[in-house]
Formats: sequence, C-alpha cells, structure tokens
Amino acid sequence: MQVHEVELTISAVKAEQYPATNYPEIALVGRSNVGKSSLTNVLINRKNYAHTSSQPGKTQTLNFYEVEHQLYFVDVPGYGYAKVSKKQREQFGKMIEHYLTEREQLRGVVQLIDGRHAPTEDDVMMYQWLTYYQIPTLVVATKIDKVKSSAYTKSISSITKGLGLDQSVPLVLFSTQTKRGAQEVWDWIEKQTGVTD
Repeated sequence: MQVHEVELTISAVKAEQYPATNYPEIALVGRSNVGKSSLTNVLINRKNYAHTSSQPGKTQTLNFYEVEHQLYFVDVPGYGYAKVSKKQREQFGKMIEHYLTEREQLRGVVQLIDGRHAPTEDDVMMYQWLTYYQIPTLVVATKIDKVKSSAYTKSISSITKGLGLDQSVPLVLFSTQTKRGAQEVWDWIEKQTGVTD
C-alpha cells in the first residue's frame, strides 16, 4: 500500500478512549526497544512520524495511527521493561490484555523479535498467549541488517524453535535500513484487513 495520509489519532489508556470508527486494526507488539516505531515509520513511509527512543519502556499508551482513513496501526507498550515499576507493569498488562482480547476491530498482531538473538522468555510468553487466544499473528525478525547473511539460517532457526512456530505462522526478516521485508508485512496486513490501495 502507498501511504499518503497518516495521523496519530489518540494515545489511549482505556477502552473508552479507543477510536469509535470500525476501521480494522493491526497491533504491533514486542519487547521494549525492538523496533516497533521504526517498523511503523517504514510501513507508513515516514522518517520519524512514530517516535523512536533509545529509552526502553518509552511507549506507555496504546497509540492509534490512522492510515489512509482505512485502518489503524496500534503501537502497544513494549514488554520486558525492567526499569518500570511492578505496579506499572501490571497496569500495562491489563490494558494490553483487554485490548487484544476484547477489541472487535483487531484483525491481527505483528509480533516483533530481535533477529540478532534467540527469543526472550517474554517473547515466548507473548507468542504462546497470542496462540492461546487464536489471534492471527505475523512474526517479524527486526534488525536483520545487523545479522550476517551467512547467519540468516541460524537466526531463522533460533526464532522458529525458540517460539515453537508452526508452518502456518509466517516469519518475515525485516530491516529498517534496507526496508527488506516491508512489502511482505504489508501483504499480510492487507490480507488480514481486506484493505488495499
């Protein structure tokens, strides 16, 4: 999809604040600093629209990005944020769980994994949780430009085995620098939402 119009509609912390439209929604989840904002920027063809930060745990709300007046990308707070208090983690957890399990407009989740490393315990727990609730999921390995091409197979195997991916769950290798994998992500989003150019 060619994106010309995008708007951060709202940063929500409770269901009453969610957009009232019936646009399909795609949520982006992943541990803190894995590259959710960077992926969003590439998908919407903007350099710094979705704020990126070197400080893990920066996103503390559900950020709804309206794309082409047709769908929403929902940037979800990163998990595994050690510097955030236990109380805050519990609040985030409840907010995220409620959104992912109750939001009728949700059409799928893009789970981002750092392609340089094996999935963390938090990554595995999130994937198993999404699987349990039968939420359509696309796994995206980020920062793949920092992995030697000769190590791609090892990286893919590490993520596949670490998460316990079956053949029905696609795995996309993504690079912010080269935009590798961006079209594959869009193809999956369009399939899940029914939205095209």
